[in-house]
Amino acid sequence: MHKDKPTLGWTTTCKVSGALICFFWMAILECTSTRGQSPQCDPKKVVTSAGCIQCHTQADAVWKRTPHFISFNTLHRQPEAKVIAKKMGIISIKRSDVCVGCHYTQIEKTGSKPKAISGVSCESCHGAGRDWVNIHHDYGGPSVTKSLETPTHAELRLEKSSQNGMRNPKNLFLMAKSCLTCHTVPNEKLVNIGGHSAGSLDFDFVTWSQGTIRHNFLRSNGQRNATTDDQRLRIMWVAGLLADLELSTRATAAATQKQNYGITVAKRAARVSLKLYEVQQKIENPHLEKALIAFSDAELKINNKEQLEKIADQIEDAGMKFAANAGAGDLIAIADQLPAESSYK
Repeated sequence: MHKDKPTLGWTTTCKVSGALICFFWMAILECTSTRGQSPQCDPKKVVTSAGCIQCHTQADAVWKRTPHFISFNTLHRQPEAKVIAKKMGIISIKRSDVCVGCHYTQIEKTGSKPKAISGVSCESCHGAGRDWVNIHHDYGGPSVTKSLETPTHAELRLEKSSQNGMRNPKNLFLMAKSCLTCHTVPNEKLVNIGGHSAGSLDFDFVTWSQGTIRHNFLRSNGQRNATTDDQRLRIMWVAGLLADLELSTRATAAATQKQNYGITVAKRAARVSLKLYEVQQKIENPHLEKALIAFSDAELKINNKEQLEKIADQIEDAGMKFAANAGAGDLIAIADQLPAESSYK
């Protein structure tokens, strides 16, 4: 039986492909790990949005209407942010390592300290561009435009860009992780002492990516901000759940105290695993099965970093493989599980 408010030592079980999945709901908290706190972009490798605008003018215009952009001028003025900063002993929100990793994009020039230059930006989501932006813009030679690029070159270009640090929408699992790295708030002290939320608990990759931040102009040759087709939405839904399970498991791995943070992230991980189980019942995907079997061994308890990080690594591997092979299978069986378009943020 599923319970909404599990207590210390409470266990629930369910069968997945013959394996007994045990979720140990045990209390947790105070974060000693900062994994996921600021991996979005290396300030030394940031080229700024100016490196993207030449080809992505329309996407830039969309970005400038989103909270991701606007927060650069508003977050540090919000009363709630000031309260959290005071509790954490933070003097400057825009200069604090605790805040900048998720709320800002920084640049670090030779001989100077990192400086916040914008809110959540292109590089926050797609990776700091120094090592890949020129590769991404090379369509086969100085005089070759994107419209003249061969399919073979395009595939190699995207692959090489990814190898050099770009998180390309071609791999939806990596894109979901870009969101969830911050939307799981992997900082126990920030939650328990600062009073920050323990993540966006209503987050799902489809709802949060298909509303105000959607910028699919390339799919329509710049004619419109294209909507996403049903099959891709289904892949996004599953990839998002896999990414959520991985990052929630990593957040739980960082828990050291029996307080709000640990309990919340453990419940989140277990709740997401049940959603994945419901998906797996309909599509019987080998990569989902591996992720669920790996999670079945998870002991969601405090100070269990080593085991949970290993399990998160297995979930990550399964997520990457699912995203790489998802196009080969029809996911129409889970169509009824996707959020309605009216719920898009």
